[in-house]
Amino acid sequence: MIDPTVQNELLTIMGKDEKLLWTGNPMTGIAFRKTDIFFIPFSLFWSGFAFFWFITAAKIGGLFALFGVPFVIVGIYLLAGRFYLDARKRKNTLYGITDKRVIIKSGVFNREVQSLNIKAIPQLTLSLKSDSSGTISFSPSNYPFMNSNQYSPFMKQPPCLEFIDNAQEVYDLIVKLQA
Repeated sequence: MIDPTVQNELLTIMGKDEKLLWTGNPMTGIAFRKTDIFFIPFSLFWSGFAFFWFITAAKIGGLFALFGVPFVIVGIYLLAGRFYLDARKRKNTLYGITDKRVIIKSGVFNREVQSLNIKAIPQLTLSLKSDSSGTISFSPSNYPFMNSNQYSPFMKQPPCLEFIDNAQEVYDLIVKLQA
């Protein structure tokens, strides 16, 4: 399926001899990943301690309260900011598959284009959900945090088509193009 809006944006990136075969976007809104089992309790602990420190130090007075400000800011990012930035990045993300490559255009503050040669993709990993949506990762699975479902807010995410509809069909298309 080719979305005309996505197609128009990808045509400026594509070569003249390329044929667009599929376009898509990731799911929008708040998304939870497997690593949130760790990061949510950690962010609650971090933020609670940072706010406690800040309030206690502010009551005492002096420069100790200022020392807590960066920790409070990090706590706010861990609690809510990372979800907001992730949702905004996915809202601005476009995917395309041509007969020669996979194109990922994304970014929050500036647009970045990733281009993966179909024939040179070292490994494909499909994570499928019961509603046929899923994620296709293009990196070896033996590296920690390299699967989109294990994404860490502190690491750059490897190339993947994450939270897409009909993931099995897209996966099959890529495998067919690699043959």
